[in-house]
Amino acid sequence: MSYFAHESAFIDAGSEIGDGSRIWHFCHIMSGAKLGPECNLGQNVYIASGVVIGARVKIQNNVSVYEGTVLEDEVFLGPSCVLTNISNPRSQVKRQHLYEQTFVRRGATIGANATLVCGIEIGRYAFVAAGAVVTHDLPDYALMMGVPARQQGWMSRHGHVLPFQGSATQIVLCPESGYQYQLENGRVHCLDLAEDQPLPTELSQGQKTYPQFKPSKSIQK
Repeated sequence: MSYFAHESAFIDAGSEIGDGSRIWHFCHIMSGAKLGPECNLGQNVYIASGVVIGARVKIQNNVSVYEGTVLEDEVFLGPSCVLTNISNPRSQVKRQHLYEQTFVRRGATIGANATLVCGIEIGRYAFVAAGAVVTHDLPDYALMMGVPARQQGWMSRHGHVLPFQGSATQIVLCPESGYQYQLENGRVHCLDLAEDQPLPTELSQGQKTYPQFKPSKSIQK
């Protein structure tokens, strides 16, 4: 395999690292961890044994990914966000055999300093705002804010609020990609590209020819 690791990083024997991945200063990849191709790990990232990480995942500085965590393709973990694997830790009680799994599904974003309480599933392309604390499963495309995190709307694959009104079946457009998103039975899906398909190259480069995101008054509350 061909990947880059800074000379200060520790890559333990028995770990698996995909082609094209880049591992920066002071990272530690434990034996038994699996890292997919074309991932990027910022400074001081720790990947525990048993962690499974997909392709093109970006993990920013000062993040620890503990045993029991699965990150699917193209997940983004913001700086200093927190993942856990025991919901009731006590120093005196050994619970290593009781680690709880946390699944972060394809394309989801976890913002800076956000916390995920273990044993939950974060849906595809869900967006957890900076500093939020998530304690339960999230549906695809959910926009979550606050402590504890509450759903404040829906986000497109390109990271824009989808302005659905109420809960009736509706179709709206992402202002950047032009893709159609449908709200139906309390769930959102894209009508133009399946959630497990990669973006076309021409839509994978961000641009600013759309109105800049500004949270609505209802989201700011």
